[in-house]
Amino acid sequence: MFSRLGAFLQQAVETQEPSIDLLEAFTEHWKGLTHYYLETTDENTPVKETDIPWRLKQMLDILVYEEKQHPAGETGPCLEYLLQHKILETLSTLGKAEYPPGMRQQVFLFFSRVLGQVQHPLLHYLNVHRPVQKLLQFGSNALGSATEKEEVQFAAVLCAKIKQDPALLTYILEGKNLLTASPQGDAGSSQRESLATNGALTASPEQDRERSMGDAPCASLAGKPKNSVSSSSPLRKENNLITSLINLCKSQKSRVALKAQENLLLLISVAQQAAATYLVQNSALCCLVTDHLCDLYNAVPTSADPADILSLERVSWRLQNNSADEASFPGKGSLDAFFSWLDYCDHLVRESHPVVADAVTETIGENLFQGILQPQLLQMSELGILTSTAMLTAMVRQISAPALLRELVTFLLGTERQPEAITNSPQQHLLRSQLIEHCNHLSDEISLATLRLFEELLRKPHEHIVYSLVLRNLEERSYILRSQPGQEERSTHEQEHYEDTLELEEDPYFTDEFPDTGFRTCKKPMPSSPRGPARPSEKTDVNEIVLSFLGLVPDEAKTSSSLEEAGYDTYVHDALRLFQECSANISSWNWPQEPKPLEPCDPQAAFYEGHFLKVLFDRMTRILDQPYGLNLQMTSVLSHLALFPHPHLHEYLLDPYLNLAPGCRTLFSVLIRVIGDLMQRIQRVSQFPAKLLLVRRQLMGLVPEEQIDHMTLFQGVVVLEEFCKELAAIAFVKFTPEGPA
Repeated sequence: MFSRLGAFLQQAVETQEPSIDLLEAFTEHWKGLTHYYLETTDENTPVKETDIPWRLKQMLDILVYEEKQHPAGETGPCLEYLLQHKILETLSTLGKAEYPPGMRQQVFLFFSRVLGQVQHPLLHYLNVHRPVQKLLQFGSNALGSATEKEEVQFAAVLCAKIKQDPALLTYILEGKNLLTASPQGDAGSSQRESLATNGALTASPEQDRERSMGDAPCASLAGKPKNSVSSSSPLRKENNLITSLINLCKSQKSRVALKAQENLLLLISVAQQAAATYLVQNSALCCLVTDHLCDLYNAVPTSADPADILSLERVSWRLQNNSADEASFPGKGSLDAFFSWLDYCDHLVRESHPVVADAVTETIGENLFQGILQPQLLQMSELGILTSTAMLTAMVRQISAPALLRELVTFLLGTERQPEAITNSPQQHLLRSQLIEHCNHLSDEISLATLRLFEELLRKPHEHIVYSLVLRNLEERSYILRSQPGQEERSTHEQEHYEDTLELEEDPYFTDEFPDTGFRTCKKPMPSSPRGPARPSEKTDVNEIVLSFLGLVPDEAKTSSSLEEAGYDTYVHDALRLFQECSANISSWNWPQEPKPLEPCDPQAAFYEGHFLKVLFDRMTRILDQPYGLNLQMTSVLSHLALFPHPHLHEYLLDPYLNLAPGCRTLFSVLIRVIGDLMQRIQRVSQFPAKLLLVRRQLMGLVPEEQIDHMTLFQGVVVLEEFCKELAAIAFVKFTPEGPA
């Protein structure tokens, strides 16, 4: 028994002896550090030439070693000494004084290493999170600061800790315990209770009042207070973790900026609802992110060429800017900076908690979209409209986060879902109306730029875009003439269209030029594929639709048969690829497969194609008098609309044999009028086929360009022929998705 007791006492002595030695060593290093300030007289000696870095490193090693010697969750004497003697408070003060020179850098390093390497939860202690807040507040705002690397490392450690325990967010920002006011508990609540009993302190009401004094809510650039920010939770003006990260995101050192952006993403992706709400309501996150975006937008030179803006490829915030490309055109550096941060905002909205995503999106909508972009788009200066439209088009191309895309679409098109009225309504969305009018602007450049914008919009996977622009006006199918019971209008129509078809099939153009597409003279109609979308009319054959579009342009205005170029099957394959891409984008929109039955539709509803289609159809009627580039863009938008797999779009845009109600027009009827105008002009221009072929060769780059009479007319005819082929190919693909034989 005595031998066992002796062994036990010996073991107790051995386990106690190192603890005493560690504490002595720890206090000795701390006293040695403080004695430096009492004994030294040279204030210019850099800190690296003193023993301060070495002593801090020894103190860190002792804390880490001590923790390994104690059970998990138990506070060792050295850590107790650090907390009770407010060592971190003293160090933060020495770092603020920057004495000796370089001391701030050493303080950042020591804080980062202690918080990162010591596993015991420290940030709950008042004597830890208070100096951490102080250290964040005097983080340098100056770009190119000597401590940027250490600052971003310090911020990264804090973000990692908050990611592990979102409740720490409130300790870092305000020093309050969020979970005491939150009905939602978590697995860490019992641990925090034990920490409180072991000396983890929270801020007093007096300290809370000190922090809130002089605070003011963030105001948007448009002069409106943020709705998402609670008036009872004023935002802090002083620096904190959020402001520190945003400042570091602006660093000229690409690695520092990238690391700061990554850690800001880590911070805002907290999964806890209460922490995300607190982050939005009690920090300037939304305003800081958006203000930087607005500053970068305003930094883009007003003299930037719209063509240069549109030539930019999608920018990724993760890729470092290539300085070699800065001089490729004036303002490229500013454009890259703006679109890089826009891509970061897009990624931030996509990855963050929904509460944070909605708040950031709303702030961007108010500050950038409404506060800056809308006045520029509504201005009278043509150059200003061109530049802002080009910027908006590039922004539409860049944005992909659903929440941010929804905000952008609402900003541009509004939320109205009812059919449009012919007369201008006072409730009409102003910006939407103005942008559509820009498609028909006196300036062809503005019309071209705005048509590009709408085509980019139609590429986005958002149902409200195509619905707002077109579908809401086709919902009741009031463009169809409602026949009375007993009338035989349909049979007469079928007979007429059958005779027309026979005339088309006798034209050798359809049998010789397209031998491999299946569009030959045939007595038996080609059946539609059961896998295809709903047919606009069960009695309308696919061949008849295709041949109707192909037969629009008269032989005198056809040039493709005289040139060695890809055949019609190329159009079909291109249309098939585009149709499949479009169908993939709208797969979740739950569009109907069949047109809405006419019985429940309102027979008295007056049809109006809507502002957007009206402008496009009006433009189409002037295709023979408009510039070549504008015609290409206009027909490209119409082709994109025709690709959408909605049965009402199939019917309205691609069925030439609709029984139209009086006063209604479709794309095919507009094309008929254009062809009638073309036939009259052909008679008035000498050597029309030869000149047309020459212009076609010029456009293909086969012969040098030279100005000839009626150049615009010939270029319009070329676009018209190509457009009719595109529509025929789209109709064939949509009704027979297996493509050509």
